[in-house]
Amino acid sequence: MIVELARLKIKPGKGAEAEQALREMAEAVEAQEPGVLVYLSHRSQKHPSEIVFFEIYADEDAYSAHFETPHIVRWKANLGPVFDPGSLEVERVDRVTGFSRPPA
Repeated sequence: MIVELARLKIKPGKGAEAEQALREMAEAVEAQEPGVLVYLSHRSQKHPSEIVFFEIYADEDAYSAHFETPHIVRWKANLGPVFDPGSLEVERVDRVTGFSRPPA
């Protein structure tokens, strides 16, 4: 599995547009990319203009395929008006310990 964390800042006054774009992206990934096991975005409480992504891909093929999908290509092309592309930070992480479970 490939686990990735990413951070991206929303431009001032673009919060509603950003949230809509994130919802649309998550829906497209869920519907079209079975190799993406987790695709979550959260707004930072400490820095509300910052979005934190947590993504898990089944394998390297799923990860690579993600960036070739039409919705990701479109997302990248339209990133600038709503998000600050220069703020993007991406980091792969390795699990040390822990678990996940569905909510009760």
